[in-house]
Amino acid sequence: MTNSKNKAVILLSGGLDSAVSIAVAQTREIYFELALTFDYGQKAFEKEYTSSKNLAAFYKIPHKCIKLDWLKDITNTALVSADIVPDVAETSLDNEKITTESMKNVWVPNRNGLFINIAASFADSHGYDYIVIGANKEEAATFSDNSKKFIEDMNEVLKTSTNKDIKVIAPLINYNKNEIIKKALELEVPLKFINSCYNSVKGHCGKCESCSRLKRALENNGCDTIIKELFS
Repeated sequence: MTNSKNKAVILLSGGLDSAVSIAVAQTREIYFELALTFDYGQKAFEKEYTSSKNLAAFYKIPHKCIKLDWLKDITNTALVSADIVPDVAETSLDNEKITTESMKNVWVPNRNGLFINIAASFADSHGYDYIVIGANKEEAATFSDNSKKFIEDMNEVLKTSTNKDIKVIAPLINYNKNEIIKKALELEVPLKFINSCYNSVKGHCGKCESCSRLKRALENNGCDTIIKELFS
């Protein structure tokens, strides 16, 4: 029987951060009732959906995909448009000017705010206590909707927008990618299932910012076998 307390819904993109967030949250006795994946017309959706479905099955979490067709229509982000997703080399990941420009190219308007509010509707309706998101310290440096302030602000909104005490939690909020990979290895997260790539190519392109961050962290943790599996 599922514990009546600490029920949660996770925003599951199928990427590194949401996958590891499941494992870390479970060590804190959080019980997942639902995993939500969103289709907003992103190029990598098919890969994201497959990864999310596999991760949800691995962790035995009911999985639901929600279509947001209109979101594609109101943005020119490179994630959904014909524009090429900009390459960001591993050597440029700590260059604020380059990563800020990359962020602008892949920004989807109010994406995480929208996803959290949709998850909050499920939580409010079904009596879940938490919404889990893979926000982390490294991406918060350029993406404001990965920051501690964003999480705190969303929790203030939920106090009056829902009829239940629901909190957004980000188990990786104090972690950089190196630490996330280390935690993934410690908790035996099935990294073979993840997709962190922005592009629609088979596997990981190895060139977009998300791929470069993942690959650098894997290299720093000596994960040669996993690199070959994900980037070959």
